[in-house]
Amino acid sequence: MSLGDTVAELALRRRRLAEQELRPSHLHEVTDFGPNPGALRMLIHTPDLLPARAALVVVLHGCAQTAEAYAEGAGWLTLADRYGFVVLAPQQTRSNNPNLCFNWFQSGDVARDAGEAASIHEMIGCAVADHGLDIRRVFVTGLSAGGAMANVMLAAYPETFAAGAIIAGIPYGSASNMQEAFGAMGNATRRTPEAWGDAVRAASAHAGRWPRVSIWQGDSDTTVRPGVADELVSQWLDVHGLDDAGGEEVDLGDGRRRIAWRGADGQAAVELNRIAGMAHGTPVGAAVLDGDGVDGCGTPGPYLLEVGISSSLEIAQAWGLASGGLASDALAAKGSGARAAKTTGSKTTRGAVADKPAPSNDEGAPVGGIWAGWGLEAGSGGEVGKVITDALRSAGLLK
Repeated sequence: MSLGDTVAELALRRRRLAEQELRPSHLHEVTDFGPNPGALRMLIHTPDLLPARAALVVVLHGCAQTAEAYAEGAGWLTLADRYGFVVLAPQQTRSNNPNLCFNWFQSGDVARDAGEAASIHEMIGCAVADHGLDIRRVFVTGLSAGGAMANVMLAAYPETFAAGAIIAGIPYGSASNMQEAFGAMGNATRRTPEAWGDAVRAASAHAGRWPRVSIWQGDSDTTVRPGVADELVSQWLDVHGLDDAGGEEVDLGDGRRRIAWRGADGQAAVELNRIAGMAHGTPVGAAVLDGDGVDGCGTPGPYLLEVGISSSLEIAQAWGLASGGLASDALAAKGSGARAAKTTGSKTTRGAVADKPAPSNDEGAPVGGIWAGWGLEAGSGGEVGKVITDALRSAGLLK
Protein backbone atom coordinates (compact mmCIF):
# COMPACT_ATOMS: atom_id res chain seq x y z
CA MET A 1 0.00 0.00 0.00
CA SER A 2 1.37 3.41 -0.97
CA LEU A 3 1.84 6.25 1.50
CA GLY A 4 -0.99 8.16 -0.18
CA ASP A 5 -3.34 5.18 0.18
CA THR A 6 -2.34 4.78 3.82
CA VAL A 7 -3.00 8.41 4.62
CA ALA A 8 -6.36 8.28 2.83
CA GLU A 9 -7.36 5.17 4.76
CA LEU A 10 -6.30 6.72 8.08
CA ALA A 11 -8.28 9.86 7.28
CA LEU A 12 -11.33 7.71 6.54
CA ARG A 13 -10.93 5.96 9.88
CA ARG A 14 -10.63 9.31 11.61
CA ARG A 15 -13.93 10.45 10.05
CA ARG A 16 -15.62 7.23 11.09
CA LEU A 17 -14.38 7.74 14.64
CA ALA A 18 -15.89 11.21 14.64
CA GLU A 19 -19.19 9.76 13.42
CA GLN A 20 -19.12 7.17 16.21
CA GLU A 21 -18.65 9.86 18.80
CA LEU A 22 -21.83 11.61 17.62
CA ARG A 23 -24.05 8.54 17.91
CA PRO A 24 -26.38 8.04 20.91
CA SER A 25 -24.39 6.32 23.64
CA HIS A 26 -25.16 3.34 25.82
CA LEU A 27 -22.51 4.63 28.20
CA HIS A 28 -22.69 7.61 30.47
CA GLU A 29 -19.75 9.73 31.50
CA VAL A 30 -18.55 10.45 35.02
CA THR A 31 -16.59 13.67 34.87
CA ASP A 32 -15.22 13.83 38.41
CA PHE A 33 -14.05 10.40 39.53
CA GLY A 34 -10.96 11.51 41.42
CA PRO A 35 -7.37 12.30 40.41
CA ASN A 36 -6.90 11.85 36.67
CA PRO A 37 -3.16 12.05 35.92
CA GLY A 38 -3.62 10.19 32.63
CA ALA A 39 -6.29 12.63 31.34
CA LEU A 40 -8.69 9.82 30.34
CA ARG A 41 -12.52 9.87 30.19
CA MET A 42 -14.59 7.58 32.43
CA LEU A 43 -17.50 5.95 30.58
CA ILE A 44 -19.70 3.38 32.30
CA HIS A 45 -22.68 1.14 31.53
CA THR A 46 -25.04 0.02 34.27
CA PRO A 47 -27.85 -2.41 33.36
CA ASP A 48 -31.40 -1.59 34.39
CA LEU A 49 -31.51 -4.70 36.58
CA LEU A 50 -28.34 -4.76 38.69
CA PRO A 51 -28.09 -7.29 41.54
CA ALA A 52 -26.50 -6.38 44.83
CA ARG A 53 -22.72 -6.74 44.98
CA ALA A 54 -22.49 -7.08 41.20
CA ALA A 55 -19.24 -7.59 39.33
CA LEU A 56 -17.28 -4.99 37.35
CA VAL A 57 -15.63 -5.60 33.97
CA VAL A 58 -13.13 -3.02 32.73
CA VAL A 59 -13.06 -3.01 28.91
CA LEU A 60 -10.16 -1.26 27.14
CA HIS A 61 -10.55 -0.40 23.45
CA GLY A 62 -7.88 -0.69 20.77
CA CYS A 63 -6.36 1.94 18.53
CA ALA A 64 -8.68 3.78 16.12
CA GLN A 65 -11.66 2.71 18.24
CA THR A 66 -13.92 4.42 20.73
CA ALA A 67 -14.78 2.89 24.09
CA GLU A 68 -18.44 2.79 23.02
CA ALA A 69 -17.76 1.04 19.69
CA TYR A 70 -15.52 -1.61 21.22
CA ALA A 71 -17.60 -2.36 24.32
CA GLU A 72 -20.70 -2.72 22.17
CA GLY A 73 -19.08 -4.45 19.21
CA ALA A 74 -17.28 -7.02 21.35
CA GLY A 75 -20.58 -7.79 23.05
CA TRP A 76 -19.79 -6.65 26.58
CA LEU A 77 -22.79 -4.33 26.84
CA THR A 78 -25.12 -7.13 25.74
CA LEU A 79 -23.60 -9.48 28.31
CA ALA A 80 -23.84 -6.85 31.05
CA ASP A 81 -27.57 -6.40 30.41
CA ARG A 82 -28.15 -10.15 30.14
CA TYR A 83 -26.24 -11.25 33.23
CA GLY A 84 -26.25 -8.17 35.45
CA PHE A 85 -22.79 -6.64 35.83
CA VAL A 86 -21.30 -3.19 35.26
CA VAL A 87 -18.99 -2.31 32.36
CA LEU A 88 -16.37 0.41 32.82
CA ALA A 89 -14.98 1.55 29.46
CA PRO A 90 -12.18 4.13 29.83
CA GLN A 91 -11.82 6.35 26.78
CA GLN A 92 -8.47 7.52 25.46
CA THR A 93 -8.32 11.11 24.21
CA ARG A 94 -6.69 12.49 21.07
CA SER A 95 -4.70 14.95 23.14
CA ASN A 96 -2.94 11.92 24.65
CA ASN A 97 -2.68 9.90 21.46
CA PRO A 98 -3.91 11.02 18.01
CA ASN A 99 -4.96 7.47 17.10
CA LEU A 100 -6.74 6.89 20.43
CA CYS A 101 -4.25 4.22 21.54
CA PHE A 102 -3.60 3.70 25.22
CA ASN A 103 0.05 4.59 25.82
CA TRP A 104 1.17 1.13 26.91
CA PHE A 105 4.79 1.88 25.92
CA GLN A 106 5.19 5.17 27.84
CA SER A 107 6.91 4.66 31.19
CA GLY A 108 4.94 7.51 32.75
CA ASP A 109 1.62 5.83 31.94
CA VAL A 110 2.22 2.25 33.04
CA ALA A 111 3.64 2.54 36.56
CA ARG A 112 1.51 2.08 39.64
CA ASP A 113 -0.06 5.38 40.76
CA ALA A 114 1.08 7.19 37.62
CA GLY A 115 -0.44 8.34 34.35
CA GLU A 116 -3.11 6.38 32.51
CA ALA A 117 -2.83 3.34 34.78
CA ALA A 118 -3.59 5.48 37.83
CA SER A 119 -6.55 7.12 36.09
CA ILE A 120 -8.10 3.75 35.27
CA HIS A 121 -7.59 2.61 38.85
CA GLU A 122 -9.33 5.73 40.11
CA MET A 123 -12.27 4.96 37.83
CA ILE A 124 -12.52 1.46 39.28
CA GLY A 125 -12.65 2.82 42.82
CA CYS A 126 -15.32 5.28 41.78
CA ALA A 127 -17.46 2.62 40.07
CA VAL A 128 -17.21 0.22 43.01
CA ALA A 129 -18.17 2.92 45.52
CA ASP A 130 -20.99 4.43 43.47
CA HIS A 131 -22.70 1.14 42.63
CA GLY A 132 -21.86 -1.00 45.65
CA LEU A 133 -19.95 -3.53 43.54
CA ASP A 134 -18.14 -6.62 44.76
CA ILE A 135 -14.46 -5.77 45.13
CA ARG A 136 -13.64 -9.49 44.82
CA ARG A 137 -15.12 -9.59 41.31
CA VAL A 138 -13.31 -6.94 39.32
CA PHE A 139 -12.00 -8.03 35.91
CA VAL A 140 -10.17 -6.39 33.01
CA THR A 141 -9.92 -7.12 29.30
CA GLY A 142 -8.72 -5.30 26.21
CA LEU A 143 -7.67 -5.57 22.59
CA SER A 144 -4.37 -4.61 21.01
CA ALA A 145 -3.11 -1.44 22.75
CA GLY A 146 -6.04 -2.00 25.11
CA GLY A 147 -4.84 -5.56 25.67
CA ALA A 148 -1.37 -4.25 26.48
CA MET A 149 -2.95 -1.76 28.90
CA ALA A 150 -5.06 -4.53 30.46
CA ASN A 151 -1.80 -6.34 31.16
CA VAL A 152 -0.41 -3.13 32.65
CA MET A 153 -3.34 -3.02 35.07
CA LEU A 154 -2.91 -6.67 36.07
CA ALA A 155 0.78 -6.05 36.77
CA ALA A 156 0.53 -2.67 38.48
CA TYR A 157 -2.62 -3.41 40.53
CA PRO A 158 -2.79 -7.22 40.92
CA GLU A 159 -4.72 -6.99 44.18
CA THR A 160 -7.56 -5.21 42.38
CA PHE A 161 -8.38 -7.94 39.83
CA ALA A 162 -9.67 -11.48 40.10
CA ALA A 163 -8.74 -12.20 36.47
CA GLY A 164 -7.96 -10.61 33.13
CA ALA A 165 -8.20 -11.40 29.42
CA ILE A 166 -5.55 -10.06 27.03
CA ILE A 167 -6.37 -10.09 23.31
CA ALA A 168 -3.43 -9.46 20.95
CA GLY A 169 -1.58 -7.74 23.77
CA ILE A 170 2.03 -7.27 24.90
CA PRO A 171 3.96 -8.44 27.98
CA TYR A 172 4.36 -5.94 30.79
CA GLY A 173 7.72 -4.17 30.80
CA SER A 174 8.55 -4.98 27.18
CA ALA A 175 8.84 -1.34 26.07
CA SER A 176 9.47 2.07 27.57
CA ASN A 177 9.80 4.03 24.34
CA MET A 178 8.84 3.90 20.67
CA GLN A 179 11.83 1.94 19.41
CA GLU A 180 11.36 -0.78 22.02
CA ALA A 181 7.66 -0.91 21.22
CA PHE A 182 8.41 -1.80 17.60
CA GLY A 183 10.55 -4.70 18.75
CA ALA A 184 7.98 -5.92 21.28
CA MET A 185 5.18 -5.98 18.71
CA GLY A 186 7.37 -7.84 16.22
CA ASN A 187 8.38 -10.49 18.74
CA ALA A 188 11.96 -9.20 18.94
CA THR A 189 11.90 -8.95 22.74
CA ARG A 190 13.44 -12.16 24.09
CA ARG A 191 13.77 -12.71 27.83
CA THR A 192 13.82 -15.63 30.20
CA PRO A 193 10.54 -16.50 31.96
CA GLU A 194 12.08 -15.31 35.23
CA ALA A 195 12.96 -11.93 33.72
CA TRP A 196 9.41 -11.54 32.42
CA GLY A 197 8.02 -12.49 35.80
CA ASP A 198 10.37 -10.10 37.59
CA ALA A 199 8.95 -7.23 35.54
CA VAL A 200 5.49 -7.93 36.96
CA ARG A 201 6.71 -8.54 40.50
CA ALA A 202 8.63 -5.25 40.45
CA ALA A 203 5.50 -3.29 39.46
CA SER A 204 3.98 -3.48 42.95
CA ALA A 205 4.59 -4.76 46.46
CA HIS A 206 1.92 -7.42 46.02
CA ALA A 207 2.40 -10.54 48.13
CA GLY A 208 -0.99 -12.19 47.74
CA ARG A 209 -2.78 -14.27 45.17
CA TRP A 210 -2.17 -13.31 41.53
CA PRO A 211 -5.03 -12.77 39.07
CA ARG A 212 -5.87 -15.49 36.55
CA VAL A 213 -4.91 -14.57 32.99
CA SER A 214 -6.46 -15.60 29.66
CA ILE A 215 -4.52 -14.80 26.47
CA TRP A 216 -6.07 -14.73 22.99
CA GLN A 217 -4.08 -14.54 19.75
CA GLY A 218 -4.70 -14.97 16.02
CA ASP A 219 -2.02 -16.90 14.17
CA SER A 220 -2.35 -14.62 11.11
CA ASP A 221 -1.90 -11.39 13.08
CA THR A 222 0.69 -9.20 11.35
CA THR A 223 0.36 -6.29 13.77
CA VAL A 224 1.22 -8.17 16.96
CA ARG A 225 3.12 -11.24 15.87
CA PRO A 226 1.78 -14.56 17.19
CA GLY A 227 5.00 -15.31 19.06
CA VAL A 228 4.33 -12.36 21.38
CA ALA A 229 1.58 -14.43 23.00
CA ASP A 230 4.21 -17.00 24.00
CA GLU A 231 6.10 -14.26 25.84
CA LEU A 232 2.89 -13.29 27.64
CA VAL A 233 2.39 -16.90 28.66
CA SER A 234 5.98 -17.10 29.94
CA GLN A 235 5.48 -13.94 31.96
CA TRP A 236 2.37 -15.12 33.77
CA LEU A 237 3.47 -18.75 34.20
CA ASP A 238 6.53 -17.49 36.04
CA VAL A 239 4.43 -15.14 38.17
CA HIS A 240 2.13 -18.02 39.11
CA GLY A 241 5.06 -20.38 39.68
CA LEU A 242 3.89 -22.83 37.02
CA ASP A 243 5.89 -25.05 34.67
CA ASP A 244 5.43 -24.59 30.94
CA ALA A 245 5.46 -28.38 30.52
CA GLY A 246 2.37 -28.74 32.70
CA GLY A 247 -0.14 -27.30 30.25
CA GLU A 248 -3.23 -29.19 29.10
CA GLU A 249 -3.82 -28.73 25.39
CA VAL A 250 -7.22 -29.15 23.74
CA ASP A 251 -7.85 -29.13 20.01
CA LEU A 252 -11.28 -27.51 19.67
CA GLY A 253 -11.51 -27.94 15.92
CA ASP A 254 -11.68 -25.32 13.18
CA GLY A 255 -8.04 -24.45 13.76
CA ARG A 256 -8.46 -23.44 17.38
CA ARG A 257 -6.29 -24.69 20.23
CA ARG A 258 -6.48 -23.95 23.92
CA ILE A 259 -3.73 -24.64 26.44
CA ALA A 260 -4.46 -24.27 30.17
CA TRP A 261 -2.08 -24.31 33.10
CA ARG A 262 -3.88 -25.01 36.37
CA GLY A 263 -3.04 -23.74 39.82
CA ALA A 264 -3.25 -25.64 43.10
CA ASP A 265 -6.99 -24.94 43.25
CA GLY A 266 -7.59 -26.71 39.94
CA GLN A 267 -8.58 -23.53 38.10
CA ALA A 268 -6.88 -22.38 34.93
CA ALA A 269 -4.40 -19.83 36.28
CA VAL A 270 -3.01 -19.12 32.80
CA GLU A 271 -4.54 -20.06 29.46
CA LEU A 272 -3.69 -19.46 25.82
CA ASN A 273 -6.28 -19.49 23.03
CA ARG A 274 -4.77 -19.67 19.53
CA ILE A 275 -6.98 -19.19 16.48
CA ALA A 276 -5.56 -20.27 13.13
CA GLY A 277 -6.11 -17.89 10.25
CA MET A 278 -7.36 -15.01 12.43
CA ALA A 279 -5.85 -11.57 11.87
CA HIS A 280 -5.54 -8.71 14.35
CA GLY A 281 -8.73 -8.35 16.35
CA THR A 282 -11.20 -9.72 18.86
CA PRO A 283 -12.97 -12.98 17.95
CA VAL A 284 -16.75 -12.62 17.79
CA GLY A 285 -19.46 -15.17 17.14
CA ALA A 286 -22.89 -13.59 17.04
CA ALA A 287 -24.62 -16.91 16.27
CA VAL A 288 -22.92 -18.89 19.06
CA LEU A 289 -25.39 -20.05 21.73
CA ASP A 290 -24.79 -19.70 25.45
CA GLY A 291 -25.90 -22.29 27.99
CA ASP A 292 -29.44 -20.91 28.02
CA GLY A 293 -29.85 -21.20 24.26
CA VAL A 294 -29.46 -17.45 23.74
CA ASP A 295 -27.38 -16.11 20.88
CA GLY A 296 -23.85 -15.08 21.64
CA CYS A 297 -22.87 -11.48 21.27
CA GLY A 298 -20.77 -9.08 19.27
CA THR A 299 -20.98 -7.34 15.92
CA PRO A 300 -18.34 -7.88 13.19
CA GLY A 301 -16.37 -4.81 12.15
CA PRO A 302 -12.82 -3.45 12.12
CA TYR A 303 -10.85 -5.36 14.77
CA LEU A 304 -14.03 -7.36 15.55
CA LEU A 305 -13.61 -10.52 13.54
CA GLU A 306 -16.44 -12.98 12.92
CA VAL A 307 -14.73 -16.35 13.33
CA GLY A 308 -17.55 -18.25 15.02
CA ILE A 309 -16.05 -17.79 18.48
CA SER A 310 -17.77 -15.51 20.96
CA SER A 311 -14.68 -14.67 22.99
CA SER A 312 -16.42 -12.17 25.26
CA LEU A 313 -19.08 -14.75 26.14
CA GLU A 314 -16.48 -17.42 26.87
CA ILE A 315 -14.44 -15.01 28.97
CA ALA A 316 -17.53 -13.98 30.95
CA GLN A 317 -18.39 -17.64 31.53
CA ALA A 318 -14.86 -18.43 32.69
CA TRP A 319 -15.12 -15.55 35.15
CA GLY A 320 -18.41 -16.88 36.52
CA LEU A 321 -20.42 -13.95 35.16
CA ALA A 322 -22.57 -15.92 32.69
CA SER A 323 -24.33 -19.18 33.49
CA GLY A 324 -24.09 -22.32 31.37
CA GLY A 325 -22.46 -22.68 27.99
CA LEU A 326 -18.80 -23.05 27.16
CA ALA A 327 -17.27 -22.18 30.52
CA SER A 328 -13.50 -22.03 30.39
CA ASP A 329 -12.91 -25.31 32.20
CA ALA A 330 -15.64 -27.10 30.19
CA LEU A 331 -14.22 -26.25 26.78
CA ALA A 332 -12.65 -29.68 26.47
CA ALA A 333 -16.14 -31.09 25.95
CA LYS A 334 -16.82 -28.89 22.92
CA GLY A 335 -17.27 -30.91 19.74
CA SER A 336 -16.98 -34.64 19.23
CA GLY A 337 -13.40 -34.40 17.97
CA ALA A 338 -11.92 -32.51 20.95
CA ARG A 339 -8.83 -34.23 22.38
CA ALA A 340 -6.70 -33.36 25.38
CA ALA A 341 -2.93 -33.70 25.72
CA LYS A 342 -0.03 -32.46 27.77
CA THR A 343 2.14 -29.84 26.12
CA THR A 344 5.39 -28.12 26.73
CA GLY A 345 -24.51 9.36 26.55
CA SER A 346 -25.29 11.57 29.65
CA LYS A 347 -22.69 13.07 31.93
CA THR A 348 -22.63 12.75 35.72
CA THR A 349 -20.47 14.73 38.09
CA ARG A 350 -19.58 13.40 41.52
CA GLY A 351 -17.06 13.96 44.26
CA ALA A 352 -13.66 12.29 44.29
CA VAL A 353 -13.30 8.90 45.99
CA ALA A 354 -10.62 8.14 48.52
CA ASP A 355 -9.12 5.08 46.81
CA LYS A 356 -8.15 5.26 43.90
CA PRO A 357 -4.39 -0.95 16.68
CA ALA A 358 -3.81 -0.12 13.42
CA PRO A 359 -6.68 1.30 11.45
CA SER A 360 -7.82 -1.67 9.38
CA ASN A 361 -9.85 -2.55 6.36
CA ASP A 362 -13.29 -4.01 6.85
CA GLU A 363 -11.84 -7.52 7.06
CA GLY A 364 -9.59 -6.53 9.95
CA ALA A 365 -6.30 -6.38 8.06
CA PRO A 366 -3.99 -3.67 9.43
CA VAL A 367 -3.37 -0.58 7.36
CA GLY A 368 -0.09 1.29 7.10
CA GLY A 369 2.03 -1.17 9.11
CA ILE A 370 2.62 -1.45 12.81
CA TRP A 371 3.50 2.21 13.35
CA ALA A 372 -0.04 3.18 12.37
CA GLY A 373 -1.54 0.34 14.35
CA TRP A 374 -0.31 1.43 17.72
CA GLY A 375 -0.30 5.19 17.42
CA LEU A 376 3.47 5.38 17.55
CA GLU A 377 4.64 8.68 16.23
CA ALA A 378 6.63 8.39 13.06
CA GLY A 379 9.61 10.67 12.70
CA SER A 380 12.59 8.89 14.25
CA GLY A 381 13.38 7.04 11.03
CA GLY A 382 15.22 9.80 9.22
CA GLU A 383 13.86 11.25 6.01
CA VAL A 384 11.25 8.49 5.54
CA GLY A 385 9.92 9.12 9.02
CA LYS A 386 9.69 12.83 8.30
CA VAL A 387 7.69 12.19 5.11
CA ILE A 388 5.27 9.96 6.99
CA THR A 389 4.92 12.45 9.81
CA ASP A 390 4.28 15.35 7.43
CA ALA A 391 1.70 13.33 5.51
CA LEU A 392 -0.14 12.35 8.68
CA ARG A 393 -0.16 15.92 9.90
CA SER A 394 -1.56 17.10 6.59
CA ALA A 395 -4.35 14.55 6.96
CA GLY A 396 -5.10 15.81 10.45
CA LEU A 397 -3.93 12.58 12.07
CA LEU A 398 -1.01 14.01 14.02
CA LYS A 399 -0.50 17.33 15.73
